[in-house]
Amino acid sequence: MTFRLAPMDFLMRLLTLALLALPPLFLAIALLGNRWLLGPAVFLGALYVWIWLWFRPTRFVVQPRVLEIVWPARRREIPREDMVAVRLLDKHELRREVGWAMRVGAGGLWGGFGWLWTQKRGIVQMYIARTDGLVWLEHRTDRPWLITPERPADFVRALAI
Repeated sequence: MTFRLAPMDFLMRLLTLALLALPPLFLAIALLGNRWLLGPAVFLGALYVWIWLWFRPTRFVVQPRVLEIVWPARRREIPREDMVAVRLLDKHELRREVGWAMRVGAGGLWGGFGWLWTQKRGIVQMYIARTDGLVWLEHRTDRPWLITPERPADFVRALAI
């Protein structure tokens, strides 16, 4: 079964739109005479492409033996036998689970992707596009994952341990 990354919630969509406006704004100002902003415009454009290709997953594929995470430029398989728990969380349950947390990686542009440093659980792999419908994956051999697949309850049922 294939589950796409969940659609962005309002806050993520708003932040993404604001961030996407920066490179064209910098480029326009550079073309109007302030050449100093040409470098930042190109840098941000390249950074955004890198985030889209390398950090933002497009789908989660539940297969009989593995969970496959697919990005535009890479793939990763997690053996289902290594998973010890999968469950839905809301943001309040997440706070109780991890304590205080800080994102390390890409955040705000299409969601939050990379690491979540947490007070209680250490580093958590995070690939979220919204702040609800959170799915927590526990592994025997790897750090926990926090993701937001579309249809999160169906995802959890499909991956039931």
